[in-house]
Order: sequence, then structure tokens, then C-alpha cells
Amino acid sequence: MKTVGIIAEYNPFHNGHLYHLQQAKALSNADFAIVVQSGDFTQRGTPALLDKYARCEMALCCGADLVIELPVCFATGSAEYFAKGAVSILSGLNADALCFGSECGSIDALRRTAHVLADEPEPFRNTLMQNLHKGMSFPAARSLALTQYLAEADYDDSLLKSPNNILGVEYLKALIKLDSPMEVYTLPRQGAGYSDDFLPDSDSRNSLQEQHFCSALALRHLLFDGGTCSELTPFMPKPALHILERELTSRKSVHTDDFSSMLFYRLLQLQTEGYSAFADVSEALSDKIAKHLEHYISWTQFCSDLLKSKDLTLSRLDRSLLHILLDIKKQDLSDYEASGNAQYARVLGFRADSKPLFSGLSKKLPLITKLSDADRLLSPVGMRQLHQDIFAAHLYESVKAQKNGGPMLNEYRRQIVIVP
Repeated sequence: MKTVGIIAEYNPFHNGHLYHLQQAKALSNADFAIVVQSGDFTQRGTPALLDKYARCEMALCCGADLVIELPVCFATGSAEYFAKGAVSILSGLNADALCFGSECGSIDALRRTAHVLADEPEPFRNTLMQNLHKGMSFPAARSLALTQYLAEADYDDSLLKSPNNILGVEYLKALIKLDSPMEVYTLPRQGAGYSDDFLPDSDSRNSLQEQHFCSALALRHLLFDGGTCSELTPFMPKPALHILERELTSRKSVHTDDFSSMLFYRLLQLQTEGYSAFADVSEALSDKIAKHLEHYISWTQFCSDLLKSKDLTLSRLDRSLLHILLDIKKQDLSDYEASGNAQYARVLGFRADSKPLFSGLSKKLPLITKLSDADRLLSPVGMRQLHQDIFAAHLYESVKAQKNGGPMLNEYRRQIVIVP
């Protein structure tokens, strides 16, 4: 039995994700695909369009065999922490291979970069420090140091300017540090870029392939701007589109500004002590939040109008504020890293015909199928990580319930998704 791991958000699941799933199995010759999927909040620091169970169902209906939740502390982290958490789960389950998308499509170029960043040879480290002392931002200083260190290898200095390449390098770094034997494959990203927020129109499509691939961001923008699910028909597999239609017909989706009052209360509550203890929040950002708090109107207004600057992107700000709201601190991440990062593999769902997969999974990482079993399976550090997941899920569900006039769904009573 051979397994391939895929790390994803599926926000929502589209044709590019289907292509990735199919190619991952084909390239690795795997019998089963294990997906490590973000929960109700994403790496951009925003709530997911649909809850984690609906997105899990999309994946299973389109070919995934097992879906594991990526703990919220990693799912909402920087590329480094996102990768560390997800790779530690796949390693803990003894996955045979990992397949991810990238803009460059070259595993050799990504691996060469990852080895330098993981090993930090002295010439590279010295150049990096010199660049930082000159006042360069960390990404710029690192890119220049890599260009100089890898000059003879014709290093492409644009490699770490593309989001999927960045994640790919971080996945490889995590595997290097784990000394993992996992096979690694990368697929060149097809069609629209990760950050492209528009759907390709008929005049701009040059091939059949381009007609069917777009970014998840473009799909969300269309829906947020009043578009209909039927407009997404060319870009989503039928099973995933059916689930999207079902969910958005029966209930309203959750948006960042739905959490505005909660966040303002939390910022007021912590104003005296400051916010620098939280993940991604520097002393300077903490001071800036406190300085502008009296002008707070909404989450997006606070970020866009008052906090955003040349060195603080909206994604970084959204992640920082979300960590404050969810009580995810730097000390938590430090403790988790010291304990091996992800402390468990919580099952969100699986295909009924994939049950043989479970007998072949490694026992290195506790497999959680019932929350009631967690106390006897997890260490105190593991329980802290799990409680953050449960709190995040309840916060998301409470907002969804308020918007739709229904009861909040308790995480302890949610059922694993099983697709025939």
C-alpha cells in the first residue's frame, strides 16, 4: 500500500485541485491520497468560505481518501509554520510521498534553495546578516543572499517571490529537518496564479486547459460580489459545485467583518498589556494597534486604513489579528515546535472504500476520530493545541449561527464525513 500526501485549503475545491489530486496519485503511483486540510480559518488570516466539513466532503467526493485537519495554529501561520505543521502530520502518519504545486515546476531548484535555508551555511548567513544590517526587509535580504550564495548554480531570484514556490521550499525544509525519506513531487501550477482574483473570459483563453483553471480567490470574489454558483460551472468539478450550491442555498457564508465586534472586544480587553505575546505580532505592530484602536470601525477597515504599510501586508495583519482573537501565542508555537509540531492527526472524513488505509497508517502520531478520546491519547501540550482547534471551530460556528438564525453546531457532536 502506498500513500501520497497533499496539503490544501480547498477554499473552495476547483478544477486545479482535482488535477492536482489526480496527478499526485499518478506521479507517485499511490493507492491512497491523504489530504491535510486547513480548518475553518485559512493562512490568509480569514475565515473559510465554507466550514471544514463541507470542504472535506468536496475533497472526498473528488478523489481524496482521507482528510486530516491541520491544527489552527499552523493553518493560520506563516508559510514556515504552515509547512512544519502539515509535514509533521504526513510524516507522523508515515506517508510515502508528498505532492505540491509550484510556479517553477522544478523540484531540483526548490530543493537546492531549501537546503541552503535549512542548513544556513556560514557564507550565506553572513551575507544575510549584512543585508539586514543595511536596513533591507527580511525577504529581500534573504533573496539577495541566496542569489549571491548560489551564483554558480544560476539561482533564479524570482523563485521566492511566488507563493506556491515559497510553500514548496518550506515543505522541503521541514522534510530535511525531519530527515524524512518521503518522496517529493511538484506540479507546475496550471492556468491562473494563486493571487489572480479574476475569472478568465472567453477572449483571454488560449487553450481548453485555461478555460477550466482559475484561482480559489477568483471564485470567492465572484461569490462575494453577488455572483451565482452557476457561473462557476466551468471551473469546479460537479460534486464540489453541488456541495457549494447546497451550502450557500441553505445558509450564508462567513466573512472577516462578521468577527469585527469580537475582535474589538478582544483588543480592548488586552489594550493595557499589549499584544506582542501573540504569534506574528511585533512590538511595533502592538504599539500601532493600541495607537489606532479608538478609530476602529471594522476588521477590514482597521487593517486597510490604519495598520497597512509597505512592510505589513494585509495577509500578515489579518493573521496577526486572528491570532489575538484565537489566543494563539508565540509561546504556544515554541512549545509545539519543541514537541514535534503537530501533536495529533484529527480525522475530518474518509471514503468508505478506503478503510484498508487505516490499518497501514503509522502509530507515531495519535489518530483522533472522537474528541472524547483525546484526554487519554494526548499530552498536556497536545490538549492545548486541540483546545485551540475546538475554540476556533466554535467561534466560526457561532458567527455562522448568528447570520443564519440557527443553533450553533457543537464540535464535540460533529460527525466524521464518510463518503460512500
